[in-house]
Amino acid sequence: MNALESALAYPLGETLPATGGLLALADGVQWLRMPLPFALDHINLWLLADRRDGRTGYTVIDCGAATDATRAAWEQVFAQGMDGAPLLRVLATHCHPDHVGLSDWLCARFGAPLWMSTGEYAFARMMSAALPGVDGTAALPHFERHGLADPALRAQLGERRSYYPTLVPAVPAAYTRIQDGQRIAIGGRDWRVIAGFGHSPEHAALYCEALNVLVSGDMVLPRISTNVSVFAVEPEGNPLQLYLDSLARFDALPADTLVLPSHGRPFTGLHTRIAQLRAHHDARLAEVVEACRQPASAADIVPLMFRRPLDAHQLTFALGEALAHLHKLWYDGILRRSQDSDGILRFHLI
Repeated sequence: MNALESALAYPLGETLPATGGLLALADGVQWLRMPLPFALDHINLWLLADRRDGRTGYTVIDCGAATDATRAAWEQVFAQGMDGAPLLRVLATHCHPDHVGLSDWLCARFGAPLWMSTGEYAFARMMSAALPGVDGTAALPHFERHGLADPALRAQLGERRSYYPTLVPAVPAAYTRIQDGQRIAIGGRDWRVIAGFGHSPEHAALYCEALNVLVSGDMVLPRISTNVSVFAVEPEGNPLQLYLDSLARFDALPADTLVLPSHGRPFTGLHTRIAQLRAHHDARLAEVVEACRQPASAADIVPLMFRRPLDAHQLTFALGEALAHLHKLWYDGILRRSQDSDGILRFHLI
């Protein structure tokens, strides 16, 4: 266990649910763990006992990516873990493939509605349809402007048009809107929506006061820092500032809140983890300031922030995150941005 993890408490220890199995966490709350085809090899989903329109069943929070392995795991859950009860609602915290990928499959199978924030639903529909600007090919010219030069990596990024639609082949044609501060009744208890920004357009975490449980999605993770990136669809964005501002929305929750993250193990120590995340970004920002004593592009910053080899998938997020740190410092008036004669945008200390 590393220093970050040791500062937190894990009520279930090393216990994990088996793929296709369920693990009870709190009254009416069960944990599912689904495989992912990435270095980050799992996502946590949450099955909540529910009753709607006179029917007894479940609400599931997040879906898993549209892969054969995840569908097979879901089939095990249907057969062995739900006692023949249906899904009554599919609630997605945000639009990323591991969270919304099987939404259409699950909703169609059970005739269940999809609940999402408007920002997340709109982006999921756009990216699943591979619309220009949010499709994979838009990343190449965006990152070329920020110093991406390696021919092999450029070729790989140029071929990523099918990445999102493969993992999210369809999104339901209709949805039920959720929004910040809304209280959603699930299983006779209220779950309050806490919107977050920076990681995705309008991320929805959910807090149940009666259980003192927070489904944090990707906003607060116990071991890794949430990716916060500037992407082609919003090239002048300041997502790191949005993310840091959003963390303040969790400060008022009790110190002993049980946090259910999308990746890693359920933990307590929410305030400690938020302090760690703020300190992490402060340290990265300080490193970027020092690096920008000489003009530097986002590509120049990546090796400073990510000291390991990166494949094309990882490089997309690394470049986006390096740029997010540069943009915060630029908007804060600490860095100046200029476009040099080679067409690359570089930042340097004022």
